[in-house]
Amino acid sequence: MQFEDRISITTPEGVDLDLDLAGAGSRMAAGLIDVAIQGVLVLAVGILTLTSETVGIAVFAVAAFGVIFVYPLFFETLMSGRTPGKSVTGLRVIRMGGRPVGFVASAIRNVVRLADWLPAGYAVGIVAIIASPRDQRLGDFAAGTVVVRERRPGRTGRLIARPPDGPADSGPGGGRRRAAAAPGSSSWDVGAVTPREVATVQRFMVRRGDLDPHARLELAERLVAQLRPKVAGAPQDVPPEAFLETLLQAKERRL
Repeated sequence: MQFEDRISITTPEGVDLDLDLAGAGSRMAAGLIDVAIQGVLVLAVGILTLTSETVGIAVFAVAAFGVIFVYPLFFETLMSGRTPGKSVTGLRVIRMGGRPVGFVASAIRNVVRLADWLPAGYAVGIVAIIASPRDQRLGDFAAGTVVVRERRPGRTGRLIARPPDGPADSGPGGGRRRAAAAPGSSSWDVGAVTPREVATVQRFMVRRGDLDPHARLELAERLVAQLRPKVAGAPQDVPPEAFLETLLQAKERRL
């Protein structure tokens, strides 16, 4: 069996994005932080509800269930796959296709977590993570998810432009999406940028609104890192998406 430390995901923009997989150690660290937070919440609920032997116990049981099972579902769904523990340790749950984890996928992976805890101490989950080529526990297999490390400033990845599947994407009404030029863009020399790279940028610009903000910024930065050396006359302080917009405008002027 070949074990991998990273996974390559092809985005809708035709870009291969390499993401570092989270191993058993980092996931256990994130889990311990979440368990500690859940323990504090359960304790607080217990103090507030256990005032009546009948009503208090019933309310406490329901509240404790919510803390244990709703906690990961809530954070993974509303915070782009990050529970507080994952945020602290720089981890994130995503779908195998690179999209943010949704309610259904998060619910599946957290229900199957019961099996990962067997027989005790998360034994099955740890064995599954270690044995899996993509560091997946049983819940990840069932939900089609993986846990990856967040990109840190200064870390780079591999970006590969793929040929487009067809004509360049277009905006509403079938017309080509046009970008506004940045000041001084008339001096940009984009002759070294290939049609394949232009098509990749066009697809990113059209579909960027559908991307998770973190993935959107990361893809834009990687496209700029690849293309900036090919563009003479471009200032260094142009934001990533503004750079890509201006590049397309400058390229269109050459046609």
